[in-house]
Amino acid sequence: MRMKEMVRRTKVHERLLRYYEQQGLLAPERLPSGYRIYSESDVETVRRIRCLLAAGLPTSLIAQVLPCIRADDDRLVPTCPDLVAQLRQESERITRAIEELRASRTMLDVVIAAAPTSVPPPGRTG
Repeated sequence: MRMKEMVRRTKVHERLLRYYEQQGLLAPERLPSGYRIYSESDVETVRRIRCLLAAGLPTSLIAQVLPCIRADDDRLVPTCPDLVAQLRQESERITRAIEELRASRTMLDVVIAAAPTSVPPPGRTG
């Protein structure tokens, strides 16, 4: 299928499809004219990519993970022994980032709470 059909089927903009190709996540065939030809398996690959992106994985890690993932109904299942350990590390990284964001929000809330009531909201000068 050509690019427009792939966009329609995956609901992913063609710019993103090209980006996935640049990152080594997709490898469509090329006609002599340069047009990309996608297969049915590419549709499933894009769905997996979108799922892994939604899980917070960077494309560099997704490139390593994709060959070790299979679809089982609506979930992705790891098939390589090392992959689970990698995913656990990534989960821990995300947990640390969440904790850092919570600490930042708490500090910001303290600063906001310390503001005198006479301070006008942004955009108002009194």
